[in-house]
Amino acid sequence: MSASKPSSKKPPARSAGPSSKPAAKRAAPKPPGAPASRHPAPAPSRPGPASRGGTSFRIDPSFRDQESRADRGPVDRGRVDRGPADDAPARGSLPRSEPRSGQFPVGGGRQTPAGAYLRQEPPAPPEAWSDEDLETLQALLDEAAENSEPLDVSMLDGFLVGVLLQPKPVALSAWWPWVLDSEEGRAPERGDSQALLSLVQRRYGELRQAISDRQWFDPWVFELDEDASPSETVLPWVAGFALATDVFPGLMGLDESQLTEPLAQLFMHLDPEDLEDADALLEEIESLEPPEELDDAVECLVRASLLLADVSLPRAEPRGGRTGGRPGPQRRGPPHGRR
Repeated sequence: MSASKPSSKKPPARSAGPSSKPAAKRAAPKPPGAPASRHPAPAPSRPGPASRGGTSFRIDPSFRDQESRADRGPVDRGRVDRGPADDAPARGSLPRSEPRSGQFPVGGGRQTPAGAYLRQEPPAPPEAWSDEDLETLQALLDEAAENSEPLDVSMLDGFLVGVLLQPKPVALSAWWPWVLDSEEGRAPERGDSQALLSLVQRRYGELRQAISDRQWFDPWVFELDEDASPSETVLPWVAGFALATDVFPGLMGLDESQLTEPLAQLFMHLDPEDLEDADALLEEIESLEPPEELDDAVECLVRASLLLADVSLPRAEPRGGRTGGRPGPQRRGPPHGRR
């Protein structure tokens, strides 16, 4: 099942600032490369996860320069796990954040299956985001942070998931400045951002509910050009998630053995050189087949997020036992050591 081509509708575009171009694809077995940075990012002043215990790797901060491109089009996510094609929204419709019904695809079996927590009758979907809503959100981001590097809507979505997966709640005052300034986390000195905050909190609430209920959510992922690989297309979302894990270390400080598999399903889309001291993670990544279809890549974003929630935000197992689910990404074979 493949994602639709970009529709004629204009996606939310950055009002200013150049966009990064995807780097050339790497030869197998390494995953597709990340877009080249527009300029080198400053080294973070806070310690990386390696110095805190838990996971033994850190992410090179250069990933923060990886952004969506202005010519992207929305991904048609309507036909993934929805049932008959007649029930799907029109081609080119924007991603919606309503929960999915039925079983949820689960990963390789070392984590608690995310599908075990799906409700038999999911709650009513939240209000759908229209083209105008997302365009307004992006325009407000640019307007509120004229002299900094705000997140775009796709990076924002991944960033919020990364914030929500922290084992301890992150205060609004801590994560909000990073929305407006993804490089240094400084809030603007002037400007009224209440309208922007309301829209971001709307999405934050939707994602928080979906993660709490272990329900499907539609990541804000937008198609690039026809030649872009699935990994290149989901990269802005993953870069936003990686920013949250770099800024807030709680998630990365948990048991590495439980984090490696779901993190590999996300970070396989980053350039391997951006993962420092990450032998176990890179070995896991090399065992996975890069997704061939965009739908599969987007499903992995949600699957990995819910598997991470089982680690950082564990829930009591519901009565009645666990349900099954579809397998995660295909593997090349037994993981092998890096040379």
